[in-house]
Amino acid sequence: MAKGEGSIPDEEWERFLRDAERGAAGAPQEPSARARTVARRLREESDRPAPWRGHPPVRRQRGKGWYAVGLLTAVVLLVVAVDPGRVTGWFDGGDGGDGSPPLAVESARPDEPPPTQSADTPTLEEPFRGSPAARWGNGTAGIGMPDARATGWMSKDQVAQALEKTRDFLAASSLDRDVLLGERPMKAIALINPHQQDVQDYLTAAFRSPTQENDPRLLFSRFEKTRIRLVGDVVKVRGRITFREGERGALEVTTDVTYVYPVTRAAKGSDEVTRTIVRREVVMSWDDPAKIIIEPDTFSLVSYSVDTTNGGCDTYNGYLTPEFSAELASSRPGDGPEVDPYDRSTSMESRMREADGAACGTATRS
Repeated sequence: MAKGEGSIPDEEWERFLRDAERGAAGAPQEPSARARTVARRLREESDRPAPWRGHPPVRRQRGKGWYAVGLLTAVVLLVVAVDPGRVTGWFDGGDGGDGSPPLAVESARPDEPPPTQSADTPTLEEPFRGSPAARWGNGTAGIGMPDARATGWMSKDQVAQALEKTRDFLAASSLDRDVLLGERPMKAIALINPHQQDVQDYLTAAFRSPTQENDPRLLFSRFEKTRIRLVGDVVKVRGRITFREGERGALEVTTDVTYVYPVTRAAKGSDEVTRTIVRREVVMSWDDPAKIIIEPDTFSLVSYSVDTTNGGCDTYNGYLTPEFSAELASSRPGDGPEVDPYDRSTSMESRMREADGAACGTATRS
């Protein structure tokens, strides 16, 4: 195009390039998660693994156990006369079995952790027995979704689509059965902005040679299928998705979700069931393509953090590595604080701060 017919003057072009280098709003930029809050998270957590060691089952004492059962029976007889429906599920450990209604999806942070239940041992037939997760939703049904509204550069309909794709990412990263059995989470990775170079470098390194810093478990749930077998077809889930306007008018979405995976050893005939509990907070930015270099239907990662119970302490092989009773009985206690993995009343930021650099803590229940 000739000068005088809409071409950009040299001085304006040079100013545009300078603005791009400085990060001016008028020039699309390459997003960087670690230039934002991931850098803080990595610095805070670089000297500690994510997992929290699960504790061995409490041994029962026969005398006190018989007394407790007798007392419970007396209480049950009294309650049956008043409200038979309330008794259903008591003898199966209050695990949300027959007659115990599922909880409504989480719409806000709870005020307190779930009540303590009897420490009934999970089985192949009842893998969530004795766990508060028995009343949680199955898969994505356990994730609370907000009502869409126009936010930042997005219309209400665009926000609704972004929220659905956010849930798709959670399903592809933490619930997809092939991924849980060790496959690479290609569907989930496809939703991450390919121009976010530091994240792409992390993903490449995490699956090629996982380390404490480049650990795929930060974003993805995977078990080594030669060692671990999933029990049943259900993963219990509880969490919520929230959103607000982020930087440069982006839609910033925060996901805070806890997943409970029942597993057993892969060896034929194995029947001991244990549970791995993973809580992840992932913050993502659905950016305005006029301001950020991004592909359609992808998001940029802002930050991510993970807290894991019985997923492997000081283990960085890229897989969740649960321990069973024999390993738990011989393992040393964690040097970090005690953590209730079902307690969602504490924010992830507070939980990471309380860890204070500890290598592994001790889960109060599993």
